[in-house]
Amino acid sequence: MRGLQRRQFLKISTAALFGSLMTKLAAPLAWAEDFYREPPWKRKKPYWGFAVDIDKCIGCAKCVEACKIENNVPKEPFYFRTWVERYVLRKNGAVEVVCPNGGMDGYPDIEDEGGVAKAFFVPKLCNGCEHSPCVQVCPVGATYKTEDGVVLIDKDYCIGCRYCIQACPYGTRYFNPVTQTADKCSMCYHRITKGLATACVEVCPTGARIFGDLSDPNSALTKFREDNKTESLKVHMGTEPKLVYKGFDKEIR
Repeated sequence: MRGLQRRQFLKISTAALFGSLMTKLAAPLAWAEDFYREPPWKRKKPYWGFAVDIDKCIGCAKCVEACKIENNVPKEPFYFRTWVERYVLRKNGAVEVVCPNGGMDGYPDIEDEGGVAKAFFVPKLCNGCEHSPCVQVCPVGATYKTEDGVVLIDKDYCIGCRYCIQACPYGTRYFNPVTQTADKCSMCYHRITKGLATACVEVCPTGARIFGDLSDPNSALTKFREDNKTESLKVHMGTEPKLVYKGFDKEIR
């Protein structure tokens, strides 16, 4: 009988102790859950992001040229950190996408304009993923994300394996034949850390590109995101891009 009472006492005491412990842990656990549910720019300052207003893009490709010059991107075609695609949506459902030399060579005339439902330009660049596949697959840590949210490549560490190029779901990386390393948009990190705008934002004549600090409630980027409906590419991939588009169309790929 005494043994039974002892086991019951221990059982009750353990349950009470566990319940008390969980009560004490509930508050910090709830805080931690809320903390990590919030966007990272609520916790870190600064935290850089990017937006594109498709309705304002005129396809001039000044951004593409400025990027090549600023970042020493090879002059040959097919090497770009950013480029501008033209989409033509036909009334019959057909979709035509062209991007001659990143947009720098202009665009061919649109045939049968009467059959066009919609036409627009879409700048492409690194999506600044919060959960970057390129970072995950790099075997040597050459691709990494900075504390302020920018995905960069350390060319001194890059071994040119091209895993990151294959892993990028947005096709924004290429193999630089000069440096023999992977390359991509760096959001002009060498400029923004000095308080300057990115080269593409600086030359855009219509203000179609918006760069800024997501942690700053008064930044142009934050206000743009608050005032407009924006979407990102391939959200089903779970990469959480910090690049968003206004005027997004489901046909954009």
